[in-house]
Amino acid sequence: QGCTQKYIVKNYFYYYLFKFSAALGEEIFYITFLPFTYWNIDHSVSRRMIIVWSIVMYIGQVSKDILKWPRPLSPPVVKLEKRTNAEYGMPSTHAMAATAISFSFFTATINQYKYPFELGLAAAFVFSTLVCLSRLYTGMHTVLDVIGGALISAVLLVLLYPAWDTIDHLLLTSPFCPLFSIVVPLVLCYNYPKLDYYSPTRGDTTTILGAAAGATVGFWLNNQYAASVYAGKSVQPGLPVITSTMVFVLGRFSVGILVVLLTRWVMKSAVLGVLGYRYKFPIGDLAARRRLEVEVPYKFVTYSSVGFTATVIVPLLHRLLGLM
Repeated sequence: QGCTQKYIVKNYFYYYLFKFSAALGEEIFYITFLPFTYWNIDHSVSRRMIIVWSIVMYIGQVSKDILKWPRPLSPPVVKLEKRTNAEYGMPSTHAMAATAISFSFFTATINQYKYPFELGLAAAFVFSTLVCLSRLYTGMHTVLDVIGGALISAVLLVLLYPAWDTIDHLLLTSPFCPLFSIVVPLVLCYNYPKLDYYSPTRGDTTTILGAAAGATVGFWLNNQYAASVYAGKSVQPGLPVITSTMVFVLGRFSVGILVVLLTRWVMKSAVLGVLGYRYKFPIGDLAARRRLEVEVPYKFVTYSSVGFTATVIVPLLHRLLGLM
């Protein structure tokens, strides 16, 4: 498991295609893509995707550590990634996330925007298929892992779809939403299944639930106290893209990502500093940062701040800068 296999790339098209496709299934992509949809496309679409993403990913991550199915053996398989090698394999959360995000985006937009049904369905299928195939190409999952992940995600989508509007309404209007959105994810993170060795699954799950919690509180706050910042300004698929629209889209995205990354850096440094002082460890001590009492609060507070900033602070800044 610890040895590094050498390999020769014979087809650079497949190599870069599937390396790029694998990146589309990473948490960092969704934490970038989901705010983009909120800033530039549609609030309701973004809210629904975040709900689905957080639920699907939590179930997928927990399932891995309950089932404890190993990843493909290496050798003979050549693994092109190392970070996730410590995780178990079944189900593939890349496959789950890609299926959930692509098809939830499709189902949330097909009735709101004018574009061919076949085109939207094909785009969702291609996106999810590329991510699924990338997990096989990089040697990180078996075929069964990928099929299992995609099927679990599909079942969850079918079960969640009838409740989308109800859940969305409650998250926007219930006075208990902020408390529920923070307490429930925290309880789930602190009671994550324990393993005999360290795995990044708990940290990744905390990152996802934290980002979703912060965004959900932001959704509620915006609905209670602020008008829709982007009303009438969203980009409509199928319409000719004009230069001025692209300038606003790129401006909103650039400003938003800069603020989000700055928030992440500031909060990570601040929270780790406080926890380091509390538990007497240097910030650079990786082993200490992996302890439950450190990892969960540091990642949850950091990424809930990111989610809140993306949905509340960034839109206000867009308004001040005239980027609406």
